[in-house]
Amino acid sequence: MPPAPAETPAADRDLEHRLRRELDGEVAFDDYTRHLFSRDASMYAITPRGVVFPRHEDDIRATVAAAAEYGIPVLPRGAGTSLAGQTVGPGLVLDLSRHMNRIIELDPGSRTALVEPGVVQDRLNRAAAPHGLMFGPDTSTSNRATLGGMIGNNSAGSGSLRHGMTIDHVRALDVVLSDATTARFEPVDETERARRAGRATLEGRIYRELPEIVRANADAIAEGFPRFWRRACGYRLDRLARTDTPFDLAKFVVGSEGTLVITTRALVELVPKPRHTVFAVGHFTSVAGAIGATESALSLDPSAVELMDRTILDLSRRKIEYASLGALLEGEPEALLFTAFTGDDEAELKDRLGRLAALWRAEGHGYHTLQAVTPAEQTALLKVRKAGLGLLMAAGEGTRRPLAFVEDTAVDPVHLAEYTARFKEVLDTHGLTAGFYGHCSVGCLHIRPFLDLTDPGQIATMRTVAEEIKDLVTEYGGVNSSEHGDGLARSEFNREIFGDTLYEAMRQVKRVFDPDDRMNPGKIVDAPAMTDHLRDPALPPAPELRTRLDFEVLGGMRGAADRCMNIGVCRKSGTGTMCPSYMATRNEEDSTRGRAGALVKALSEPDPRKALGDERLHEVLDLCLMCKACKSECPLGVDMATLKAEALSHHHDLHGTPLRSRVFGAIRFLNRLGSATAPLSNLPGRIGPVRKLMDRLLGIAPARPLPRFAHRNLVRWFRRHRRTTAAAPGGQGVLTYLADSFTTYTEPEIGRAAIELLERAGWDVRLESGGCCGRSSLSKGLVEDAANKAFALVHLLAESTPPGSPVVGCEPSCLMTLRDEHRALLPGDSAVEDIAGRVQQVEELVTAAIDDGRLTLGADTWPAGRRLLYHGHCHQKAEVGTAATLEMLRRIPGAEVVEVDAGCCGMAGSFGFESEHYEVSLTVGEDRLFPAVRAEGDDTVIVATGVSCRQQIFHGTERTAWHPVQLIRAALETGDGTQPAAAPEATDRAQR
Repeated sequence: MPPAPAETPAADRDLEHRLRRELDGEVAFDDYTRHLFSRDASMYAITPRGVVFPRHEDDIRATVAAAAEYGIPVLPRGAGTSLAGQTVGPGLVLDLSRHMNRIIELDPGSRTALVEPGVVQDRLNRAAAPHGLMFGPDTSTSNRATLGGMIGNNSAGSGSLRHGMTIDHVRALDVVLSDATTARFEPVDETERARRAGRATLEGRIYRELPEIVRANADAIAEGFPRFWRRACGYRLDRLARTDTPFDLAKFVVGSEGTLVITTRALVELVPKPRHTVFAVGHFTSVAGAIGATESALSLDPSAVELMDRTILDLSRRKIEYASLGALLEGEPEALLFTAFTGDDEAELKDRLGRLAALWRAEGHGYHTLQAVTPAEQTALLKVRKAGLGLLMAAGEGTRRPLAFVEDTAVDPVHLAEYTARFKEVLDTHGLTAGFYGHCSVGCLHIRPFLDLTDPGQIATMRTVAEEIKDLVTEYGGVNSSEHGDGLARSEFNREIFGDTLYEAMRQVKRVFDPDDRMNPGKIVDAPAMTDHLRDPALPPAPELRTRLDFEVLGGMRGAADRCMNIGVCRKSGTGTMCPSYMATRNEEDSTRGRAGALVKALSEPDPRKALGDERLHEVLDLCLMCKACKSECPLGVDMATLKAEALSHHHDLHGTPLRSRVFGAIRFLNRLGSATAPLSNLPGRIGPVRKLMDRLLGIAPARPLPRFAHRNLVRWFRRHRRTTAAAPGGQGVLTYLADSFTTYTEPEIGRAAIELLERAGWDVRLESGGCCGRSSLSKGLVEDAANKAFALVHLLAESTPPGSPVVGCEPSCLMTLRDEHRALLPGDSAVEDIAGRVQQVEELVTAAIDDGRLTLGADTWPAGRRLLYHGHCHQKAEVGTAATLEMLRRIPGAEVVEVDAGCCGMAGSFGFESEHYEVSLTVGEDRLFPAVRAEGDDTVIVATGVSCRQQIFHGTERTAWHPVQLIRAALETGDGTQPAAAPEATDRAQR
């Protein structure tokens, strides 16, 4: 495991108790929390003594004071997405993202924002957008990167050619110093500097001694800093040495990685947000060819020029979340060059696109230029460009990973082609491969060689390559750290990079600010070797563990969890689905990476089977909704739903299976029984004392409405339907409709609509109602029961249906289980592969029937001409996406179809019924889904594919959501003298 600092348990307990007494924020010293905060997105890990979640500046001051008395360091942390190891270390970690995330003031007149350090960049941009403003530096991690972290690293991004780096946008900082006093750093004239220098405080000492350091080292400062402007390395003495600007400690501490101060509030400048952005995407047959076209692009004053190589393009095609890019590309490019132009005159921007395409054509650069003007045309491009790091990480196998240690160099773009060619020669000499992407416009490519650090020889190779690249970038007058900072990966080389005199001046700076070396020690100056504290070599070999689900292709269960490299996409908010519980709680352990890290810890214990029964581990796993969004949205495909199911099964082995889990696992039997005894079976759900008893015995939330059973369920309807209706001609062949465990007994009208549509489309529909897919059992950790159910259903389908015939259904959670979980439950079973390959969505078949004229939709039917707000089911999004459903809905004449970017509904099967999860379930719904639904007019039709989603929408908004097939059935022109289905509003409340 990661190395821990020497510690005295009694002292740690005393410190913990003191912090709990003095702080309004939370304190955590347990092993699991310490493990989660031992990592960031780098290749390093160091276990801290404890973690503090401050609520305000006074909490930070109290923490710094207590830590000083106990002689341990402190380390501020934002999203923990640092790539060089800045945010791991011994002592106390202060997570400033959880509570200190307020936008205190946004002043459009002065174009400034006063923010706490935990504010996420995209959130600030959303608040500034109505005023035509934004924060200039555009990081690829903008959906989770915090302003405090960006200040600590001096972050930049794709827009730095136009807007510079974070240092260029900081006006003032409120900070806590190493002695727990506070200060406000801002530009001051000489009179004010001298006044502050007269104080008998640490702040006064800083204002007195820093100018002396600058004067004494003037020549070294003038000569020792790398010439290239895009720098995120060392302490910025060059800024203090400038005579054309005021003395400004706010800008000086930007990029100091928490080694000098802790920021509590920041006044940052905003820039005008361009009204339009357009892209030229050049297609090239080589990376060198793409880089060679950069100068031509720069001649037309773009805002950014970005490179992406074939490695990342190929990886994007494998992920549903990013696969749409492939449809836009011409041929099979080895590299793409994204050139962005921004401004307020769209016509002028389009003209520059055309000029660039013509220039590249005339100069023989590339073979095709895609021009993307509208936001719709740009969505797929931008999504993949921002996901470059994560997609590249997904290319790793086991402990062979693309590592960040030479990924942040930058040279003047005029040298980039030659520099990159020589960089590749270094890699080739050592037999290494790497992915290439990054910011050609500012000479920064993020090149990450693939290495296995569990091999000591590969560690030696990494160090040799780091030294050779450091020398190479120096030769070209470039910088070793251009936006990702020094951290543990590059600080060791700073003496050599800056020279002895300048490096010693930086050590003096550290001593002035932090005499006792308590502020994030070991970064920038006095650093350990870059090969110390490596994460992968510190992990012991994975102990043997027999699992019920198949993880072998991922290197076992620990290998599946250890795919996570902490890049933190699961910490995003305001878009996508992953991770719904993190969006609700903003708690690190409720993110996918938090759960993955906790599992890695448990699975590294000498007895992993026992560790999987640990109650603290299951606290971490508890709020996972098993939505499966991480499988598609996590670039590395960490499948937490499957991992949690396996972990739950081991917990049951040690502690027994809870009654509620058995009840929910038997949901098909209970629903069938409820349907058989309806309407009597619906009465208990309306009787208060009975609901309280259910809460006490089973933990089912009394406030949550229970599904209403239909006596005339789908199975009964189908039998009568087949007796009274002539079988369809069957021109399309035989099709099997899966009678799922939910809609069959509670919403049979959905199955009826689907079957009637399929029959009218020429399919001979057979109903399969003889088994359960096992989804409910699996979600409760009843893996063996799920496997038995899966085996029975799959073999029933395989043996009773014509070979190759489609298997369809309307409930995504059940249908997609046949495609996904059955493979993990029954690895190697040929029947599983057969049925998985035959699964189709009803929407696909219905759309095909509409397009070739077998089904006709009327312009005067109920949903025609309506606005349709569609919410997709999480499992559907994770496995196949929502494109087929959207295409079907768009066939309704005049319909305006809008897909709401609302993430998970929060219901997640049984999760929303469980008393302890009820409030979180509603909080997830309130994140985006409920407000989006409430914002719609009464004429808007709400549409949702999942049974849980429809239940949650009605409970949270009192709006009925319809399954898409119901709308198509209502829009159908029958052509046989019968009337189209009536508008279902009249039966709305009665059905509920």
